[in-house]
Amino acid sequence: MSELDEFSATLGRAIASLTGPLATIWLPIEAGLIVLALLIAWGAAALARKHIDVVSLTMGWPPFARRIARALADNVGPLIFILALLVLRAALQEFAAPAGIDLLRIAMNLATAWVVIAVLSSVIRNPLAYRVVAGSAWTIAALSILGLLEPVDKALDSAAIVIGGLRITALVALETAVLLLVALWIAVALANFFDSRLQAARDLTPSIKVLLGKLIRVALITFAVLVVLSSVGIDFSALALFSGAVGVGLGFGLQKIVSNLVSGIILLADKSIKPGDVISLGETFGWVDTMGARYTAVVARDGREYLIPNEDFVTQRVINWSYSNDRVRLDVPFGVNYASDLHQVRRLATEATMGVARVLRSPEPVCHLTAFGPSALEFLLRFWICDPSEGVTNVRSEVMLALWESFKREGIEIPYPVRDLRFVKPVPVVIDRD
Repeated sequence: MSELDEFSATLGRAIASLTGPLATIWLPIEAGLIVLALLIAWGAAALARKHIDVVSLTMGWPPFARRIARALADNVGPLIFILALLVLRAALQEFAAPAGIDLLRIAMNLATAWVVIAVLSSVIRNPLAYRVVAGSAWTIAALSILGLLEPVDKALDSAAIVIGGLRITALVALETAVLLLVALWIAVALANFFDSRLQAARDLTPSIKVLLGKLIRVALITFAVLVVLSSVGIDFSALALFSGAVGVGLGFGLQKIVSNLVSGIILLADKSIKPGDVISLGETFGWVDTMGARYTAVVARDGREYLIPNEDFVTQRVINWSYSNDRVRLDVPFGVNYASDLHQVRRLATEATMGVARVLRSPEPVCHLTAFGPSALEFLLRFWICDPSEGVTNVRSEVMLALWESFKREGIEIPYPVRDLRFVKPVPVVIDRD
């Protein structure tokens, strides 16, 4: 007899054992009692939710106890349903001894398994992982309660495909998927825990924190995958062909991805760029928001967020305005007419600059005469700021407005080029009188 025939026979016997007693008079009676328990549970649960605010009652509780209490509150209906079934079944057994499949007991066991699994799974915050774990656990519990777990297990194990020396069954695939999801959830939760501890460490630089966090996350996820594959009996030697294909892909089609990954590790290790730095790359000016494995997010002054590949920071020239410190010197060139008092111009320029809030008082602003231009005396005003993340163009604009107002108040003119047109010989002019 083949595995499929054996499964069919076993499943048939299990179904026959369940459907055999269906012809008794107690089946509709027990079904009616289950409906009555459902109505009681629905009405009592609606009344409880209306008069009891679980969120406010558990506000000061520890997080774990608060999640358990709220999970119980969400399942108050099934809890009341279980109690109602327990009372009705006891009353039924007190007055008569029903002969049948005992639907009340099956319904009570299914509801109990549902509540227990829902409460225990409430510690999982990820919605997808919660649904998968809770659904898988309750399905296994329901099959066990109905006596169908063994035949379904044999059926899933009989459906298999062989790839090389690796036999993959439907049961192995399901187990691997569920275990992998749970293991990855645990690995990500641990990685988030360690990352929060690293961010709280004061003796580590931001780039080292990011690097250590990425390494810990990759190590935990890799370890989780290897543990799951080993636990389901998958031989890693059977994956040699797949690893060879990945190597060929890396050599031909994934050079840029690998280059960005390696560049990201280099940037985090050498601390040339870290979150919070103000940088200029080409025409992009902004501050580093986050550093990922493949790209770095740079937020510009206009709110746009540029996702720049990490390779560009290694191969191109990058201006880090806050590499060693946040102080930045800015230059504002200007010119005045030749009739101006040079010493007065320098004094007015420095005083006007000192009046701008973002300009540092130390080092003080300085103004230098740089050239005798063809139409103006040319000066260069230099000043320092310590907050380049707030913008550079705007502070230059404030300084130039202060210069303009100061010069206008003192009667100092900022000249503009004047061009004289001279004719060497007379030029005939023809006037059209039409």
